[in-house]
Formats: sequence, C-alpha cells, structure tokens
Amino acid sequence: MSNTRKTYSYDDTTRLRTQGGLRVMSVYVYEAFLRWWHWLSALCIVVLGVTGYLIGKPLPTLSGEASAHFLMGYIRFVHFSAAYVFALGLLFRIYCALVGNAYAREILIVPVWDSQWWREFFFEVRWYLFLERYPRKYIGHNPAGQLAMLGFFVVAILMALSGFALYGEGLGHASWAWHGFGWMVTLAGGNSLALHSWHRLGMWAMALFVMVHIYTAVREDIMSRQSMISTMVSGYRMFKN
Repeated sequence: MSNTRKTYSYDDTTRLRTQGGLRVMSVYVYEAFLRWWHWLSALCIVVLGVTGYLIGKPLPTLSGEASAHFLMGYIRFVHFSAAYVFALGLLFRIYCALVGNAYAREILIVPVWDSQWWREFFFEVRWYLFLERYPRKYIGHNPAGQLAMLGFFVVAILMALSGFALYGEGLGHASWAWHGFGWMVTLAGGNSLALHSWHRLGMWAMALFVMVHIYTAVREDIMSRQSMISTMVSGYRMFKN
C-alpha cells in the first residue's frame, strides 16, 4: 500500500478484514447522495443519448395518417424531461462538492498546479497504456480520472446550456428558456443549426466518455486489486494485500 496518494486513517470510515487469506481494507469514499447522483445521471445520459439521436435522425414515416401518431412528440417529451432531471443533477453535484467529504470535491478541484499531481497523472496514462506493471492505489479518483471527470462535467454543463437554448427557441423568444439561455445561439454566430451541431457533437463526446469510463472501471477492478464498480454501490473502496 506504499503507493497510495491519500493517508489511511483507522476510524469509523475504515474496515479491516481477511478474505481468502488476503488482508482486505475498506475505506468509506462516496456518500449516499453522491452515489444516487451518479446512477441517476447515468440513466439520464442513456435516455438523452437515445432520444437525442432519434430527434436528429427521426424514424421512417409511420403508416396511416400523421394525426394518428405522436411518436416524435413522445420522444421529445422524454428527452426534455430527462434534460430537466440531468440539469438539476448537475446543480446538485456542485452542492455535493460544497457539503460532502474531500472525495466529493476531487473532480471539481483538480490540483493542476501541483508537479507531483502531474507525475502521478502521467504514471496513470502509462498504466492505462500497459507501460507500467504495477498500479498505484488511490482512495478517491486517480489524477487521470480526476481530469477526465472534470472534462465530463464541463461538457455536461455546456450540453445543458445549449439544450435549454434550443428548447427556448422552440418555445418562442418570449419564453423563460430563451431569455435565460438564448445567448448560447448568439455565441454560435446567431445560427441555431450550428448550435444543434455542437449539441450533437457533445452527445458523441459523452458517449465516448461513458465507454472509456466503463472500460477503465472494469479494468481497474480486475487488475489493480481495488474495487471500482462496487464502490459506487456501497460507498466503500476495498484494497486487497
């Protein structure tokens, strides 16, 4: 355990036990409200990705009269509903960083001014590229994970802002959404089609992040002798010696 970046303290957040002849230490990392945010956001991203793709690439024309169908209307309703939940979740995540423990603040406060952090970041890059044989263990996010999560959070905020701007365009220029977020269209050169394209590009960026996120979590669970996926269920990170 000599490569841990955080110092372990044996208090009510730490558990020690033996499993299969191995010494297992569990450290409480992610509080319940943070775990709920994670899984709810994951669900919203899936819903937003599927419905957003269908809005941009609608299904073929259905049989019968158009007045007998409201399929795209339902798809748009689900997309907008999930967007509200996701946007409120982002605000809640900022609140978590303010009231939660140190690990809740990690992805929003990345110590890029720290040279040691950069050394550990490049070590993690080499580890993910299979250029290092032995992993370093972290109670919270490793430096590469911190930077990736911060990038995701920035993209997510931009997606929410651009999404509400496009939503406001549909509601009309007298709507609250246009008054609050219409400036995003101005930033896109006054061209809402360009903002649509950026919004859609953001969707693909988030899809790529999700794939890499799942891959690295599963990989660390297998190769680094520390829990990843189960940590976001129980809140405890387990280390095996």
